[in-house]
Amino acid sequence: MPATRIETRRGWIGGRKLELIEAVQRALLHALKLPEHDRCVRLIEYDEDAIITPTGKGPFYSVVEITLFSGRSEEAKRQLYSALAAELSAFDIPAEDIKIILIEVPSTNWGIRGVPASDLDLGYKIDV
Repeated sequence: MPATRIETRRGWIGGRKLELIEAVQRALLHALKLPEHDRCVRLIEYDEDAIITPTGKGPFYSVVEITLFSGRSEEAKRQLYSALAAELSAFDIPAEDIKIILIEVPSTNWGIRGVPASDLDLGYKIDV
């Protein structure tokens, strides 16, 4: 049940915002073995004067921050990084211009439907 935020400069995506969001969703589904209905991806665009990026990065520099339950294997994380780079390459974002940050949260610290996620049967495995 990851919550994903894509942050980048305003303007370069144009009318492809939903396509970019869906590309990130495909990478999540593939690498983390999520069910199709598990969707929470947001896109935030910043004006040029509201973001600074590392020296040498291109105009499409993007940060993908994923908050997810603790428990994914190192291999699943590697697959996620690779899948995100592959999906975002379709938008001409070089792998060098993608920063991916995983924030792992115990399921007891995640509330869903008014209860801790640890009390629910989520219908899929976390420890992939």
